[in-house]
Amino acid sequence: MRTKLPMIAAFALLTLAACRKDKDETVDLDYTSASDNARAEDAFSDMLTEVDKAVDANGLRGTDDDCDPVVTFDTLSSPRTITVDFGGVNCTANNGRQRRGRILVSYTGRYRDAGTVITITPDDYYVNDNHVQGTKTVTNLGLNSDGHPHYSVVVNGSLTAADGSWTSTHQANRTRTWIEGEGTQNIFDDVYLITGGGSGENRNGNPYTVSITSALRVQVGCPFITAGSVDVTPENKPTRTINYGNGSCDGILTVTVNGQSFTFTIG
Repeated sequence: MRTKLPMIAAFALLTLAACRKDKDETVDLDYTSASDNARAEDAFSDMLTEVDKAVDANGLRGTDDDCDPVVTFDTLSSPRTITVDFGGVNCTANNGRQRRGRILVSYTGRYRDAGTVITITPDDYYVNDNHVQGTKTVTNLGLNSDGHPHYSVVVNGSLTAADGSWTSTHQANRTRTWIEGEGTQNIFDDVYLITGGGSGENRNGNPYTVSITSALRVQVGCPFITAGSVDVTPENKPTRTINYGNGSCDGILTVTVNGQSFTFTIG
């Protein structure tokens, strides 16, 4: 009996080690950070698009929508201000999104003028009942080497779920290049490419970093980012890659993590 104890103990240790190895090697397929970043990215991109569409003075662009906001200008203040007011009750836009609340805009000059700084702040603002908070600052950097207007875009904000069950944070430092439509008065042919990086915390409080690996394509006539890819890297975890597709305006994203892909749709 005495000679069998070391063998039994050794077997137990090997079994425990094998179980621990299996646990340690569990594939991490969580894509919460990627999903939360994509939703925040969409919300703040969409907010700037709504400002572009709503305003048609002082160089900022505008058009009509079924969810038509009341737009108020104050050209006497310095910097000048614009209020885009969707009202206190949800209205449904042409693209199917529900909105309420206000977007406050301050600007130092015309949208097309180099050096102009535009600061956009949501005020009790909701999209599909999700609460959008923070600031987005757009600075006109003039023409790039290809002759296209380009802008610095800095975001510091958060997105809270409609039921209040979670909040994620979103910080971004981007370059927005106007590649199509700058020579026409039709806002719906305007197309931008977005490059750069950022960071945030997902709904569980876990931090992550962001790097745009293929420029994001934003079309004013579409409420979604339509193409491009982003790497989202949660702290101490493998990178998650978000693919926005090939240009279709459908809000469908694919997230790939550890060789596994998941598809979801932004509402």
